[in-house]
Amino acid sequence: MPPASDLVLDVVRDHVQTITLNREEKRNALNDEVAGRISEALERGQADPEVRVIVLTGAGDKAFCAGGDLAANSSDSPFEVDPAHPENPIIGLFKTFEKTTKPTIARVNGHALAGGMGLMCACDIAIAADHATFGVPESGIGLFPMMILPYMLRAMPRRRLLEWCITGARWSATQALEAELLNRVVAKDELDAAVDQLVGTIVTRSPSAIRLGKMGFHALEDMTLAQAFEYAQLALPNMARTGDATEGFRAFREKRSPDFRGN
Repeated sequence: MPPASDLVLDVVRDHVQTITLNREEKRNALNDEVAGRISEALERGQADPEVRVIVLTGAGDKAFCAGGDLAANSSDSPFEVDPAHPENPIIGLFKTFEKTTKPTIARVNGHALAGGMGLMCACDIAIAADHATFGVPESGIGLFPMMILPYMLRAMPRRRLLEWCITGARWSATQALEAELLNRVVAKDELDAAVDQLVGTIVTRSPSAIRLGKMGFHALEDMTLAQAFEYAQLALPNMARTGDATEGFRAFREKRSPDFRGN
């Protein structure tokens, strides 16, 4: 098992932060410490002006994340909570994702199960290798995937989601794509190229537009249609006053590539 400091790897290179769950022998399972370290890495990426996109993945090629560590002791288990202080670290991690205004990509290098599905759904975009499988098997051990349901309800059609949760069945990458959980599926040996291509596009786009756009996207999801219209007609003029928008308009007129600074 890797030392505690290596449970989650955090590398920044060329405007890309890569966060890797580094528990390959445990199928990159989650416990309180791993959830906390992912949260810390996301916060570092959010605060680093050099980071324009965040990639989340798992070590090896067998598992992206197999969910909660069933072997964790009671003080370090995602299934335990103090009733007087019911702040579960997994929910804390998901809240950190919601505060992250930089684009997040799930590089699904292997099986994504239970809480691993929640991690994948927390990301803005998901690309999976074709050998990966997916599922929420909690009903087979007397549980239901309650903590990841808020994300899955927003990512999957209702009837499909209920079937997955009730049966606890395992599904292929193609079926996960059909269920709208993935953006694309690629051959195992093409996963890095597919992620790199997407990242290469994102880092050329306006950081301020993406930041404000993600904030607006999350706000609009929970508004009524009338509220959304009012928000939208104020948000766009505000975006147009940013330094990136000024540079984008100027570059368009001058027929050159924009030099976005995220201001």
